[in-house]
Amino acid sequence: MLCGILCLLLVVSAALLLETASQTHDSLTWVTHSGEVTQTANATLQHLQQAESGQRGFTLTRNPEFGEAVQTELAAAQRAANELMIRTADNPAQNARAAHIRTLVSQRVNELEGNARLARAGDFSGAQASVATGRGRYLMQMVDARVDDFLNEESALAAQRTHLVERRVSQSRWLVLVATPVMIVFIVYMAVALIRRIRTPVDRMMAVMERLGSGERNARIDGAMNSDEFERLANGLNAMAGELEHAVADQIDSEERLRIANLELSENSEVLRERGEVIELLGGMAHRMQAARTDEELASIIRVFVPRVLPEIPGALYAHNNSRNLLVPIAAWGGLEVASAGFAPDQCWALRRGQSHFVVEPGSDIVCAHAVHGNDAAHHYHCEPLLAGGEVIGVLYLRGVVGAENRFRLTVLTENIASALVNHRLQRGLREQTIRDPLTGLFNRRYMEETLALEIARASRSKSPLSLVMCDVDHFKRFNDEFGHDAGDAVLQAVAAEMRGRFRDGDVICRFGGEEFTIIAPGTSARTLAHRVEIVRQGIGELMVQQGGRTLGSLTMSFGIATWEEAMERDGSTLIKAADAALYRAKREGRNRVILDARSEALPDTQPEI
Repeated sequence: MLCGILCLLLVVSAALLLETASQTHDSLTWVTHSGEVTQTANATLQHLQQAESGQRGFTLTRNPEFGEAVQTELAAAQRAANELMIRTADNPAQNARAAHIRTLVSQRVNELEGNARLARAGDFSGAQASVATGRGRYLMQMVDARVDDFLNEESALAAQRTHLVERRVSQSRWLVLVATPVMIVFIVYMAVALIRRIRTPVDRMMAVMERLGSGERNARIDGAMNSDEFERLANGLNAMAGELEHAVADQIDSEERLRIANLELSENSEVLRERGEVIELLGGMAHRMQAARTDEELASIIRVFVPRVLPEIPGALYAHNNSRNLLVPIAAWGGLEVASAGFAPDQCWALRRGQSHFVVEPGSDIVCAHAVHGNDAAHHYHCEPLLAGGEVIGVLYLRGVVGAENRFRLTVLTENIASALVNHRLQRGLREQTIRDPLTGLFNRRYMEETLALEIARASRSKSPLSLVMCDVDHFKRFNDEFGHDAGDAVLQAVAAEMRGRFRDGDVICRFGGEEFTIIAPGTSARTLAHRVEIVRQGIGELMVQQGGRTLGSLTMSFGIATWEEAMERDGSTLIKAADAALYRAKREGRNRVILDARSEALPDTQPEI
């Protein structure tokens, strides 16, 4: 009777333990499943970030290797998003979150693919403009937020399932602790022999259970139990302990992976934030450089923005002067002083090699000739060539070591500066074409009118004199009639060259039209200017123009000079008429002479020439 009751109790206890072990196994399976879901979500985000970094690298550096990696990462991101949907099919709430993540990933993938197509087509400006809209960053923030929500929910599920495993293990332990004394009581009643036979396996089981309870997860029951019932019980307990050990290990591993993933995400976010700030800063600099009209405006922009992009690194920007074949300084910052004369392209190893050249310590590399000052050479500096279409645009010289953390800043900075210098050169060329007379190279009438109005305003403010010369070639029609229009062009070119060489650098020499010329002379009275004009008149009279192997004969010119007064019109029309009237008098009085208008003759010559 007692044996039967004992057997029944053993059967019931074993069944309960096996049921608990089975439920624990199921819970552990769910914990493992949560780890796989978490890994898939992290993989989705990582692939998308890699694709975004590759696309940005392709757009900024135009390196096709970045572009090749983009498509691979985009495809991997979409596969991971689809796999996330499959793995969460058993959880409607998480499945809905996974669907939202997949939608956001698809939108970001489509946008990155669009940017990639623009970049592969060579439209890097379009790709950069698309990036600058901020939509991509907004989508990535949405993806980050949805993945964080998803991971938080999955982490909570994993914690809940782990707690369930521990509770079931605790129930099993209490079941064993309660059942064992009862069985011992029945065993005492059965026989001392049975007690001796049962005591050993029970003590072993108790020891293992205590070790498990104290946190020793690798505790197991070893050896034979001398009883089928105890053997099954020991196996179940060992299985339960093994599952618990694996569950705890998986949990620790999952937590470590989550910690590493979060750390990487934080680091990547910081890098992206910093690069975003640099790109935004460079965007502002590029916008201002595109709008710059003069070299001084461009230099001011460089001096303001470059120290913010590369702080605590002094340097200078040199632009290539094609006519002189020299690198001339445009701007310097950080207290660096550079020679205004510039240097030849072959004095810079960066321009010779067409790539970065730097010296980080004495003797580490060849020192550029332009970096040597007297007998001293720069111990550490960096030269970055500025090239466009294989043509030398300039060089960025930095006095210091550019660390790896600043390489991205330097790369984007040089691209922006090179593009701005090319644009500035084109704008200056177009400006020259609009203000220069193509035949003589002198300023045209439009430029003369604009400059005259500005000089009148300046003279009015400073109370300084301003004079104007109107002159033309005497009997110019004779050259066209006798020798042809090519001869007339040669005469005009010779006269223009003579005047450029005789007048001051501050005087503005213009072709007014036909054979007529205008000279704006700031800071000079009519009488003082008359002496200089007389020298010009004599020099022109000594010219012997050659054209087509023949001498065209002597030249003479007539000059009329007038000085601006407050009563005159501010647009210069009255001053032009006064100088033209003086020129007309010179023509009437026999040509080849210098005449001042009546008002200028009456004025005392009290203003020195400036």
